[in-house]
Amino acid sequence: MILEMRDVHTFYGTSHVLFGVSLNVDRGEVVCLMGRNGAGKSTTFRTVMGLTPPRAGTVLFQGKDVTRLKVHTKARLGIGYVPEDRQIFPDLTVRENLDIGRSSGIHRGDGWNIDGIYGLFPVLEKYDRKPGGKLSGGEQQMLTIARTLMGNPELILLDEPTEGLAPVIVIALKEMILRLKEMGTTILLSEQNVKFAVKVSDRVFIIDHGAIRYRNDIDGFRSDEAAQKKYLAV
Repeated sequence: MILEMRDVHTFYGTSHVLFGVSLNVDRGEVVCLMGRNGAGKSTTFRTVMGLTPPRAGTVLFQGKDVTRLKVHTKARLGIGYVPEDRQIFPDLTVRENLDIGRSSGIHRGDGWNIDGIYGLFPVLEKYDRKPGGKLSGGEQQMLTIARTLMGNPELILLDEPTEGLAPVIVIALKEMILRLKEMGTTILLSEQNVKFAVKVSDRVFIIDHGAIRYRNDIDGFRSDEAAQKKYLAV
């Protein structure tokens, strides 16, 4: 098991946002955390990463308690975070954005380099010298994922990757995630798009009002229309 959350409670000030969240991700899996807007998906990711530390509960990474570690320490241990709002450096070129993500951590081995990234994302090679801020939304999403991969993480937290993207870009992201999965990359992603989730994930957790209400393997979830309607229908 590469990631485990045990009975995690997270607050924003006095507002209780996560209520006893427990979930786990095994090495090589793609696990999807699903839920409506405001259900607690992004807060779960921020809690794992240390951006919003929990008030109670435990976060384990590769069996080690990382609950109270700083964000940069978790990144160096091998947790990569792709936020929903992308946060590229708009004035830097594509290559410069990727160079910022480069890591020489000893736990990562040879890992990803520019050539490998451009093999996975040919469009980024095409725009190698283009400022990141001049890319489309979908291209910026690819750049954010690519920059995270340059750090050679053991686990990628991928927050709402399809949000606001054109269908053709969603298809490209699906193919990219499936390729990463074939390579043994471990991913915890948050998503509302059921069709997308069932095509890339091994297991599903559903969060609603800050608590995990449902968990299943992808085949069980795919056939469970009642759960989809109850927790995900708008």
